[in-house]
Amino acid sequence: MGVYSIAAAAAGTGLAPTRFGSGSPHSVLDSGRRHEGARVVWRVQCGDLISRDRCVAVYVDDGEVVLVGPPGEAARLSADQLWQLRAALNEAAELAER
Repeated sequence: MGVYSIAAAAAGTGLAPTRFGSGSPHSVLDSGRRHEGARVVWRVQCGDLISRDRCVAVYVDDGEVVLVGPPGEAARLSADQLWQLRAALNEAAELAER
């Protein structure tokens, strides 16, 4: 079962919803980095407080890093997902400094 991420679109970012797969064994190793139009967006899968699949999106806008969480919800991240988020934030910070 996949999940559609509407967090970024709901936040008015203009980013298209993204469909995630069922979570292959390699999904933890996937950086979540995608090109969406002219923008690089990192999507990190997470869960909410009642264990539904959600995502946190990270992108750079006008030299600033933007973090978009599930709308109106909390994001629960495992240790592996937290490492993915950390990597995405580090890459986005480097891109924002250019």
